[in-house]
Amino acid sequence: MPQAVLLDRDGVINADSPNYILTPEQWQPIPGSLEAIARLHQAGIAIAVVSNQSARGRGMLDAVTFTAIHDKMLRAISSAGGALQHTAYCPHAPAANCDCRKPRPGLVKQALHACCVRAEQAVMIGDSLRDVQAALAAGVRPILVESGYTDATAVAKEARALCPGLEVYPDLAAAVACLLD
Repeated sequence: MPQAVLLDRDGVINADSPNYILTPEQWQPIPGSLEAIARLHQAGIAIAVVSNQSARGRGMLDAVTFTAIHDKMLRAISSAGGALQHTAYCPHAPAANCDCRKPRPGLVKQALHACCVRAEQAVMIGDSLRDVQAALAAGVRPILVESGYTDATAVAKEARALCPGLEVYPDLAAAVACLLD
């Protein structure tokens, strides 16, 4: 069992959109995701969110609204009995070429440090190829979920080419059930 689970946000915890999550009202948890986070928390596993949020860098989302979305997520997780040890967001646009934007490993390494775990003690659950790439670049075992808005079959095929034994689950609840049961 891992000592830490790192989670992408959009498409893993909440429903994602190709048009971004730009208001608190648009942030809606994926069924079972909050309960899955609570199960991890109750099992004593550190949980961190590592998420690209380029809408900030693109000027589509101001700091106040971003904080309101984040606070809504935290309240929902807490209401379900869960808690996060750490959250790490990349607010940069893709053109910024920063180390924190997945598929680069900056956010993952930051979360590992905050959770006081080594890479081999953690797993990262994401819904995109860049999540798998970031996990691999940081030495963390990736797990893919199919609950994002993209073509899950195509993403899984491409991700398995990078990581042949990659575990793929329908959603966070199924992935956590496998980790804990």
